Amino acid sequence: MSQCEEEEKQQPEFCSEQERNGTLVNPRAVCNACKRLYRDPKILPCLHTFCSDCIGQLEPFSVSSRCRPDRPGESHRVETVDGDRPAVTVTVLCPDCDSEVDIPPSGPAGLSTDHLALDEVFLETLVTDGPLGCDLCGEGGAESRCEVCCLNLCEFCCQAHRRQKRTASHSVQRLEELKSRGRLSRPVLCSLHPGQELRLFCQPCDLPICLECAATLHRDHRCCPTRDVIDRHGDRIRELVTVQLRPRLERLKDSLQKVEVSQEALQARVDATANEVRSFARGYANAVEAHCLSLLHRLEELRVQRRNQLHLQRAQLHQALLDIGGSVEFAERLLSCGSDTEILSAKGVTLRRLTSLAENSYDPNPAAVAPDDGSSISFLPREPAGEVEGYPVVGAINSKTVDLSKCTIEGEGLQRCREGQQGHFTLMCRDSAGEQLTRGGEHVVVSIVNREKKNCTVEASVVDNSDGSYSVSYTPKEPGAYSVWVCVKAQHIKGSPFILNVKRKLRRHTGTFHCCSFCSSGGDKEARCGCPGTMPGGFKGCGHSHKGHPGKPHWSCCGSTAEQSECLPQSVLAAVSPRGHLRTVEL
Repeated sequence: MSQCEEEEKQQPEFCSEQERNGTLVNPRAVCNACKRLYRDPKILPCLHTFCSDCIGQLEPFSVSSRCRPDRPGESHRVETVDGDRPAVTVTVLCPDCDSEVDIPPSGPAGLSTDHLALDEVFLETLVTDGPLGCDLCGEGGAESRCEVCCLNLCEFCCQAHRRQKRTASHSVQRLEELKSRGRLSRPVLCSLHPGQELRLFCQPCDLPICLECAATLHRDHRCCPTRDVIDRHGDRIRELVTVQLRPRLERLKDSLQKVEVSQEALQARVDATANEVRSFARGYANAVEAHCLSLLHRLEELRVQRRNQLHLQRAQLHQALLDIGGSVEFAERLLSCGSDTEILSAKGVTLRRLTSLAENSYDPNPAAVAPDDGSSISFLPREPAGEVEGYPVVGAINSKTVDLSKCTIEGEGLQRCREGQQGHFTLMCRDSAGEQLTRGGEHVVVSIVNREKKNCTVEASVVDNSDGSYSVSYTPKEPGAYSVWVCVKAQHIKGSPFILNVKRKLRRHTGTFHCCSFCSSGGDKEARCGCPGTMPGGFKGCGHSHKGHPGKPHWSCCGSTAEQSECLPQSVLAAVSPRGHLRTVEL
């Protein structure tokens, strides 16, 4: 019977009892699949260990037939089991790392046994005071262990073991001492020859074997003691671990730690930002609520103010109604019922009263009395309203209405302009208090009509600046006097229509501003000048100190002595000089 079979017989009773007591303390002795002590632990290709039964219960991830070449140079052929059917390779997912691992065609039994896990299981039984029986007699409780024979012995068998000549020199340790060490090294026995330890290594088969295997199955193979090859194979493993994988492991740990730190920093930053957002939202909500209360308070103030104004206006109108009504009634009764003497007797006092009422009382004309019905009060939801507790808010109560008698015009473009040039002026809409409105939206119409030619109009462009002002621009094509109509809500503002004087287009000089044509032409006799000056000797232009010279620099095109001036037309030059029609040639 193999060592694994022996342990399988001993462990079920122990495992169930330990699981009931909840005393498992060593995670290296526990299978991560079944959460019990290992039973025939097998190593998957990903180097994770599970019980053989647990591996057999894993769901197949894929199933395929495996091909392999028999010898170098031969084509691949399908591997078979017992020479009858193709070998099937089952791929499963490792329960620990989710890696795809292949199970040999022979099943989990074909995987390598994890003897370190078996050592951990046995050590766990020692630490947790498991019921270990004597491996020789099977009756008494084991108290010692022979490190050479790897047997657990009761007190009687231990004494007998030491009395026998063959085993007298074996090292026997108390189980209590083994518990205190915390480590146990067990011999690895052959699965084909029970009781035989794997002490040899077959190099062609790359397997540890026992003496009987070397004498039978591996008789023609090159075999040597395990201690002779352990350095070479161990060094290869040690090199891979120390030189390549251990540094990479450290780098992976560092990178993982950085990622975890970054995750924590990210979460902290997100949490802090979320708190800022919540704080801002609470503050903003409080600011909006405060602004709402402020708007309602302002609305209530307007209501009280307008109500008091209406009360006062009502009282004044009512008093005027009583005064005028009583006086009119008295006068009409006097005229209709009184005699001539009675009328003449009361004439003086009646005329004085009626005259006083006609001059000083309210005008009953509805156009002169415009009661405030609240239509001028409105809410502007998009109007900027400054800041409340540091938060910008919008929304304002508008209580201003445009008063046509208070509107004003700014800019010279309303009085004067030149032909072909763009003119500008600005309409400022104001309320009854003369204050400029802070909003736009008024219906503004501007019409520009020639006073002499009624069919000659100028198109005007009106731009609402959304602050109570309206920019007006136009470009007249003809000179003359124009009427400018500025209307708001289909009514003229105060002063409309206005008079606009459009002057003719500015004439630019085409000649040279010079001292005389003799100098500027280099003595050319044919060079003429717009001034009336002449020179003797056949010169047709002007010269210094000669007849008609203006005595100062002047324009050759028109004779004007002002450098910054408009070029005079020919009719003006003709009135000045009979030579006014002459023009200067190219100088």
